[in-house]
Amino acid sequence: MIGLGLIGGSLLRASVATGRTTWGAAVSEVDADAASRAGYDVTTDVEAALHRAAADDALIVLAVPLPAIENLLRLVAQHAPHCLLTDVVSVKAPVLDAVRRRAPYTRYAGGHPMAGTAESGWRAGDAALFKDAAWVVGVEEDTDLTAWAEVTRLVLDVGAVAVPLPADSHDETVARISHLPHLFAAILATIGAEGGPLAMSLAAGSYRDGTRVAASSPELVRAMTEGNRDALLPVVDEALGRLGAARGSLASTGGLAATIKAGHEGSLAFAAARGTVRSGVRITLDAPDARDALIGVGERGGRITGLVDGVAVGEVN
Repeated sequence: MIGLGLIGGSLLRASVATGRTTWGAAVSEVDADAASRAGYDVTTDVEAALHRAAADDALIVLAVPLPAIENLLRLVAQHAPHCLLTDVVSVKAPVLDAVRRRAPYTRYAGGHPMAGTAESGWRAGDAALFKDAAWVVGVEEDTDLTAWAEVTRLVLDVGAVAVPLPADSHDETVARISHLPHLFAAILATIGAEGGPLAMSLAAGSYRDGTRVAASSPELVRAMTEGNRDALLPVVDEALGRLGAARGSLASTGGLAATIKAGHEGSLAFAAARGTVRSGVRITLDAPDARDALIGVGERGGRITGLVDGVAVGEVN
């Protein structure tokens, strides 16, 4: 585990709890010291951790912000060039591109757990963070499905379910349901604070819910939103179009019925997705069409819930 912040630290804890032999490295002496004091096998020597991974043919998890990926991949290519490799970065296409350029001999399947809090650092970690969470595991035309299965096995072991998706599909989707909400939360928090002490004294549930993720580390939020620029820009344009339509309606007729109704229906769609009846699916991973079948599961809102004798077992809507 390279990186011991909220996600890396939680995954280290969760992996150890499953009985896996797991060790970690962090540049942050604060995080490394805290993890060591808690009894975990952790070092600040990233190169030593990678040497150990190469010797044990271990799965390497990169749990660092996007801006740190390029330099870290150079170290991976130097010290553990043939290891299994995954990551937990919230943008996938830039990481995939960097892996292909910097560490082309690794067996890579990217990852992104859809879990987190507004807190950061080792102390914010929780072994139960991933329970029942969706965890995207990347599938591309050239993905080694043996590597994909190993990453998915880790995902399942820590209590999550795997959603197989290509990088571009992942990035376009999270721009809508993760990165745009972070941007809106930042704007809402700014507008609210500009109302001064009175606004802050009256702010309650709707303001708190709408601005919760604005409390996240600004550096991490910048890394994921700016790193997903190409997918986020058209979604921002779509949101601005809807805001413009709402403003026009409010100015001309005094009404917001269409905007409020559409938002209510969107909220119901989110709730309904949690209660959707699902049907089972089984995908033999050495079948010629296995990659397409896995992507089909993910893009239909499905998930992989088990791996049995080379077969991915899952559910689709």
